[in-house]
Amino acid sequence: MAWSERRPLLEVHDLYGGGYDPGGDVLRGASLHVREGETVCVIGPNGAGKSTLLRALYGLVPVRRGRVLFDDRDVTNVRPRDSLLSAGITFVPQKRSIFPQMTVRENLVLGMYVCRDRALVRAGLAHAYDVFPHLAEQARRAAGEISIAERRMLEVARALMWMPRLVLIDELSAGLAPPVAASIFTELRRLSAESQLAILLSEQNARQALAISDRGYVLELGRQIFEGTGAEVLSNVVVRRSLLGTGD
Repeated sequence: MAWSERRPLLEVHDLYGGGYDPGGDVLRGASLHVREGETVCVIGPNGAGKSTLLRALYGLVPVRRGRVLFDDRDVTNVRPRDSLLSAGITFVPQKRSIFPQMTVRENLVLGMYVCRDRALVRAGLAHAYDVFPHLAEQARRAAGEISIAERRMLEVARALMWMPRLVLIDELSAGLAPPVAASIFTELRRLSAESQLAILLSEQNARQALAISDRGYVLELGRQIFEGTGAEVLSNVVVRRSLLGTGD
C-alpha cells in the first residue's frame, strides 16, 4: 500500500497555543497530518511558529485549543515521560543537547534513561549504530571531541534508540554545512522508507528538506497557508517568493 493511501498516524487539528496566556498564542489554527512511513516538512519564515508547533506536539509548550491525535489516541498536552515515549514518539530539539564530557555511547544510553530493561537498551544501541555506523566507531570518544556533524547525528541517533514510530526533528540542518545536512537528510529518508518510520521536520532550509519530503506544509503566523508535495511547495510562486527569495 502506498503511503498516500494509509490513514494518518499523527493528526493535528486547529491547534492554538504555544504561549503562556490566551493573548500570546504562537499557534493560531495549525493543522497537519503525517502517515506511517511518510516524511513531512514544515517550513515558514522566522517567527512562523515551526519550532513551537513541534514542541507543542511533544507536550513541551501548552496547547490551549485544538487536538493532537496519535494512532487515534488523544495526546494533546500529554507530557513526554507520561506516555509519548512508550507510544512511540521521540523528539530531536533544535538546541544542542549532548553532554560533551560523556562518551558517544553514554549519550546514546542516556536517551533511554527511563527504561529499566537492559535488553531494550542494547537493542536500541544496535539500532542507532545500524542507522549511523560511524557513531559505533566513535562510541568511546567524548562527545565534545567529535565534529559538529557527528554531534547532530548523535542527537538523531539518540531519538532513534526507542525505535519510535514517529520522530519530530526541529531544524536538523542548523549549523551544518549543506553537504553534511544533505547526507543526514538522505539517511533519514532511507530509514523512513525501509522501516515505515514517520518523520516530521521543522526546517529553515526549505529546499533541502522539501527535496527529501513526501509532503510539505507552509506555516505563517502560526497557521497553515499551503500544503502539497515537496515538488508542489517548491514550485509554488508565492512560496518561492516569500521563502526562497525568487519567483522564477
